[in-house]
Amino acid sequence: MRKVALRNLAAHKVRLVLTVLSVVLGTAFIAGSFVFTDTLQRTFDNIFASQAQGVDVRISPESQQAIGIPLTVVDKVTAMEGVRTVAPGINGPVTLLKDGKVVQTGGAPTFGEAYIPPDRAVADPPEFVEGTPPTRAGEVAINTGGAERAGLGVGDEATVVFPSKGPVEVTVSGIYEVGGSGGTGGLIALQFDDAQARELFTDGKHVAYLDIAAQPGVNADQLRDEIATAMPEYKVQNGDQVREEMKQQLGDALKFINYFLLAFGAIALIVGTFIIYNTFSMLVAQRLRELALLRAVGASSGQVGRSVVGEALIVGLIGSALGLAAGIGLAFGLAALLNAFDLGLPTGSMAVLPRTILVAMVLGTVVTVFSAYAPARRAATIPPVEAMREEFSSSDESTKWLRAGIGAVMAVVGAALVVIGAQGTGGNAALTVGIGALALILAVLLGSPALSKPVISGLGVLVRPFGPIGRMARNNAIRNPRRTAATAFALTLGLMLVSAIAILGASAKASIGDLVDRGVQADYMMMGPPDGMIGVPMQATDDVRAVPGVQDVVAFHGIALKVDGEQVIGSVPEGPMGSVLSYKVLHGTDELGAKDILVSETFAAEHDWSAGETVEVTSMDGKKHAVTVAGIYDDMQLLQSLVAPMALYDETVPTSFRSSFMVAVKAAPGADLGAMRTDLEQATEKFGTVQVMDHEDFKGVQGRQIDTMLAILYGLLALAVVIAILGIVNTLALSVVERRREIGMLRAVGMQRPQVRRSIYLESMLIAIFGAIVGVILGVGLGIGFLRTLQDLGLETIAIPWDQIVLMLIASGVVGILAALWPGVRAARTPPLAAIADL
Repeated sequence: MRKVALRNLAAHKVRLVLTVLSVVLGTAFIAGSFVFTDTLQRTFDNIFASQAQGVDVRISPESQQAIGIPLTVVDKVTAMEGVRTVAPGINGPVTLLKDGKVVQTGGAPTFGEAYIPPDRAVADPPEFVEGTPPTRAGEVAINTGGAERAGLGVGDEATVVFPSKGPVEVTVSGIYEVGGSGGTGGLIALQFDDAQARELFTDGKHVAYLDIAAQPGVNADQLRDEIATAMPEYKVQNGDQVREEMKQQLGDALKFINYFLLAFGAIALIVGTFIIYNTFSMLVAQRLRELALLRAVGASSGQVGRSVVGEALIVGLIGSALGLAAGIGLAFGLAALLNAFDLGLPTGSMAVLPRTILVAMVLGTVVTVFSAYAPARRAATIPPVEAMREEFSSSDESTKWLRAGIGAVMAVVGAALVVIGAQGTGGNAALTVGIGALALILAVLLGSPALSKPVISGLGVLVRPFGPIGRMARNNAIRNPRRTAATAFALTLGLMLVSAIAILGASAKASIGDLVDRGVQADYMMMGPPDGMIGVPMQATDDVRAVPGVQDVVAFHGIALKVDGEQVIGSVPEGPMGSVLSYKVLHGTDELGAKDILVSETFAAEHDWSAGETVEVTSMDGKKHAVTVAGIYDDMQLLQSLVAPMALYDETVPTSFRSSFMVAVKAAPGADLGAMRTDLEQATEKFGTVQVMDHEDFKGVQGRQIDTMLAILYGLLALAVVIAILGIVNTLALSVVERRREIGMLRAVGMQRPQVRRSIYLESMLIAIFGAIVGVILGVGLGIGFLRTLQDLGLETIAIPWDQIVLMLIASGVVGILAALWPGVRAARTPPLAAIADL
């Protein structure tokens, strides 16, 4: 039986290639996801390995967003026994301008820090490859990668923009090598003279952290424990712990990327599973007489079943191995694509871990064998004489209506869960909709065979102009409902996700548009670059106030606080907020004193707060602040959950991170808005990153960001659609083999080759459109359900992109025709006499 299985595979090479290909595509994305994220992780690990070298102990706040370590602690730590050197951490985010234009990093950070001379440094000083370190104000050293990206050399001039201080003119004094810089992507690291760095990055009272070197012979861990005991309010770590924390933070970020990629890999694998299942079901149907003959000459039902499963095992092993190789290539391609888009990711050699090999091989093989089990079981249980006497129909009438009944029940349950979940918001509501979505997908899987006949019969109007050829294509599509449904299901799943994401994107754009139209009274808004690392510098607000025709300027800052142990992101308006935003105060007043806050209605209800009540909030450095709830406003996305005063902002946000996420400008009555825009752009030109936008510009910028995000999702979903197309190709090719004698008979009675091809093309088109219709209906329903659970996040407007949906349906028909090109040609080449004589 092993020889029979192997010879059968060798005798049907095309069928083998198509089946293997479905396994390859399903496993390649899984393997590629692991390889890509493992490579990023290892590259970052290598970079972090060079960080904090020579640091025996680091003292830092519990949170990076805290105000910092008081300078008084420096003297206290320096005086402690066993301490050799204390190096304050003085740094922060900046923007580098060359010739007035921002030096793009592709998403990698640009930061500045104080240069520490070797006699005061804890770690080894950087290696200068050209020039010298900065020695006075106005000089700056830059890393080699940053210098190359900016086109800067020693003696060149540039501008550095600080969030809280504005632009500063600098001259490059030297170029140095960053540890592991070969893989640091678009990183730009600038070093300033210590005195100037303190002025630019600190408030004169705090620093970001303290690095400590122990005296010779002093145990670093013991020193760490002594400092931790003396200063329990701070986080005290040794150098290894600092590096490990960096790796952990990055690992958490990469974990999200990994889960994201694996989710799409799972989708691809699910689609591939149905293709493999469909393929083996058809193979068993075509080989029924062959298998029955084996039973007749003495093979047991177990041997027949094992031979089919054995073929699947071979296909699974070959496909998984090729999928692993393809996954590594996919990871290479993804890395190259991201580098081509200049996303600032580090580069390094590909990491293929044993875990990746094991998962890819086991997963692909198990899925393939599992997909073949049910067809193998059917083949083994069919009586030999019956199988040799008549053609086997893969649609088992005894279970057809049972499957349809179960599918109908699951459809009702799934729809009910989606409706119930859509009535609420938050995680539990989304989970309810998700369970309903799963039930609906299973309902379609079970009920599609019963659904395919009436739907495709109705779609027969599309092929009516083709006369008898069109009727033949329709009849072929509905002849075997289970095969048709299984073929269409792959496309159904892909278009369901594409439709849901299209609705998400359209609704997000519409919600932003409604939010701006209803909530923003300002004539112009100014924002920083899309990456959000640097907002609008604080100095820009003062410059804008001097522009002719400006009536009100309100800068909005972000603040992080803790309420009941949970972090809350709030807004801090600097100026008359009511003149630029339209919001509704439900209780109390919107007048903010130095010790007052405003909260949204939902936030107040969650914490049982009322207007006039004194409550407690905690800054990120652990200090508690008693504040009064001055007012409660109707939920508004632009204001987030909490509005705090400038006094609290100045007290809790580090100087180096102070900037505005938005500056709203209200024109005076009768002002020339066109001239004002020109003046605003001129006033902010020196900052390099400030964008001046009216309402439509703002909507457009947000829409482009949404489109960029959706483009990535569509790109990943394209894999599932490609697999679905190959599934149609596979099914049609096997269907041609199954109908070989029928096609030969038609050719013998006068059917021409173009007519054969046309019938195959039209059949494929009907199957593809059927799958697309079901997928779009599912996608629209589930998209609306999920969006209703996200209303608390600002997605209040639901928009359905009908033009995209119609385009997808038309494209599905085209895809069906393209998928049928090769099977149609193969069918047309069927020799009539040989096919009729084929038993």
